[in-house]
Amino acid sequence: MERIFASPSRYVQGKRMLQDGIKYIKALGETPLLITDEEVWEIAGKELFKTMEENGMHPVKEIFGGEASEKEIDRISEDAKGKDFDVIVALGGGKAIDTGKAVADDVQLPLAVLPTVASTDAPTSALSVIYSPEGVFEGYRFYDKNPDLVLVDTEVIVNAPSELLADGIADALATFIEARAVAQKRGKTMAGGSQTSAGMAIAEKAEEVLFENALKAIEANKAHVVTEAFEQIVEANTLLSGLGFESAGLAAAHAIHNGFTVLDGDIHELSHGQKVAYGTLTQLMLENAEEAELNEYIDLYQLLGLPTTLEDLHLKDASYDDLLKVGKQATIDEETIHEMPMNVTAEDVAAALKAVDTYVTTYFPK
Repeated sequence: MERIFASPSRYVQGKRMLQDGIKYIKALGETPLLITDEEVWEIAGKELFKTMEENGMHPVKEIFGGEASEKEIDRISEDAKGKDFDVIVALGGGKAIDTGKAVADDVQLPLAVLPTVASTDAPTSALSVIYSPEGVFEGYRFYDKNPDLVLVDTEVIVNAPSELLADGIADALATFIEARAVAQKRGKTMAGGSQTSAGMAIAEKAEEVLFENALKAIEANKAHVVTEAFEQIVEANTLLSGLGFESAGLAAAHAIHNGFTVLDGDIHELSHGQKVAYGTLTQLMLENAEEAELNEYIDLYQLLGLPTTLEDLHLKDASYDDLLKVGKQATIDEETIHEMPMNVTAEDVAAALKAVDTYVTTYFPK
């Protein structure tokens, strides 16, 4: 199996990039289809639209419906076909970005990704996570190339709620844990081949940066000030984690996140990163990781207000059958849990979900 390293053509991060970085978008095209949602349009879209016009561009906005579903992707793609757009610009969070990637692929145009939060590692990758219109995980959609541009405005991101940055830290903290498992198996990555040393090194660097800077960055975010620690965490959440998960692989943590989508109830109020956090602890339990490592993750998650118990997931009263449903979805044939170095069954997942809860409530009482 060939070794593959995947990355966007250009990554640019800094303050005021939605104003000063227009030149990077304009280099790709002058008639952009700007895909965003209603909330992000009010926060950053209107000003970006105006800045584009002031720089001789001819943008058209498309309000995204909220779910990265095939139905929504088809709607926007059909509307874009036959028109004079020369670049797709995806502005917003992970689902808007995943939708923009799919549309750009459908209409075969360059893609600029402009994240307004650092809550996921979606921006840099050549794949989208696809959900049903009701929000149930359906699968991954892969593309021939990564985004042409990822433009990150830390001044916009620092004014987003700090909980979103914590979500991104949780998502990024899964990167090395999952990559390490794939390495042990010599498994397949999301880029379609085996790991490169570069991909693995980036995944490991992400973990280092996250543990060193997470708390400082969260406090900077709460104060709405861009500091060096904040810049480093935004880069770790977005670039290091993005390159790391794609070129070094996913394993159980994200599969377990996807498993949670089959449940009903308040768990769906939680973010991607919050559910990945518990998935990471569950993977560590499946691996019978060293207590010191497991405890280090639990400590940081609790300091960041991330879920470490079933009660935190709104699953305090979940039955064994509920946890088994999660396990069955997490172990479907196409899931990344099969990149673990050992065979993992639905029953193994259900047991590990419960074991994490028991361990944390016993040794880390709140």
